[in-house]
Amino acid sequence: MSIIYDRVSIREYEDRPVEEDKILAILKAAMQAPSACNQQPWEFYVVTSKKLLEKLSEVSPYAGMTKDAPVAIVSAYRKECEVPEYAQIDLSIAMENLWLETTAQGLGGVWLGIAPNDERMKKVEKILDLPERLRAFAIFPFGYPAQT
Repeated sequence: MSIIYDRVSIREYEDRPVEEDKILAILKAAMQAPSACNQQPWEFYVVTSKKLLEKLSEVSPYAGMTKDAPVAIVSAYRKECEVPEYAQIDLSIAMENLWLETTAQGLGGVWLGIAPNDERMKKVEKILDLPERLRAFAIFPFGYPAQT
């Protein structure tokens, strides 16, 4: 459980790609999160396009580091699920799992809150052209840490 104490917010990344197997491990960890009524309302978008990372970096005044990350995972939740009032809680648990596995993989990242700010949520949804059935929840830029 030491990983809980090792996890920190990393906002500077080396200019090198993250291996696909590490990204898959991170996604698997996120999807292992418990959820209300086992509804698993999440969807995860892996963003590596520099153009999209740049656009996501402008979503909020706190998202600037996203443009310099080699990858970001954007989490979203389905509006239509068994108990929608718990969807954001479910996503929060998934995001914590995601973050812990990122650290376990020797990577670093930072959770950028988008929800519950409706304006920011809509910006992300537009940038990624998310289907109407989804709401953007968070942006998680990550990579090999260039800071400690």
